[in-house]
Amino acid sequence: MTQTASPDPQVLVPLTTPEEVDQFLQDYPLAAVFKAGTCHKTMQGFGVLETFLQNHELPVGFIRVVDWRPASNHVAQRTGITHQSPQFILFKQGEPQFEVNNWDITPEALSPVFESHVPARSGEGAVATEDNAEPYRRLMHAFLDGQLSEWAFQDQYVTMFRDDASLRSQREFELLSRLFGDPDAYHGGLHQLGAPQERGDLKARVQTLLNDLG
Repeated sequence: MTQTASPDPQVLVPLTTPEEVDQFLQDYPLAAVFKAGTCHKTMQGFGVLETFLQNHELPVGFIRVVDWRPASNHVAQRTGITHQSPQFILFKQGEPQFEVNNWDITPEALSPVFESHVPARSGEGAVATEDNAEPYRRLMHAFLDGQLSEWAFQDQYVTMFRDDASLRSQREFELLSRLFGDPDAYHGGLHQLGAPQERGDLKARVQTLLNDLG
């Protein structure tokens, strides 16, 4: 009986102190640091990165900048690169080679860098992300059960999404953003998101999202 090969594990290391940053860059001659911020830009940026990590061999250290500020400051001091979040920095032999920030962390920005500098995997890699969608599921069930009006649901959902800085897969980010889109695309606050049903029947779309999330 033929067994399917397990995906190659992805090295994803929390860097909580300056010492851990230095040790990580010493242990891995080719590596990257990803700084995670406090909003959905982090979720979007890491989702893009995750798609490349599935097919390329690149150890990644991640820093939660609010919780592990000394580590974040140390990266800025060591590299001379102004801190931003989210931020992706590629290192070779401990020296920065490339950086990209915020909404500029896109497939178009990362593709030439990975193709030129990062070796391809022999098989698809498994990236252990923080795919915990339970808070969204609870909110959606409350809406479907009649505990929230359409406007209250939209308000709470968009606020939760805007403040979500989880390291999610690209698939989960795209699913969660499907209901109301990017809150930063709307100016002046939630009142300009429009009627919750303007993209079609909201309850039907919420049920479909729940089914797709699994």
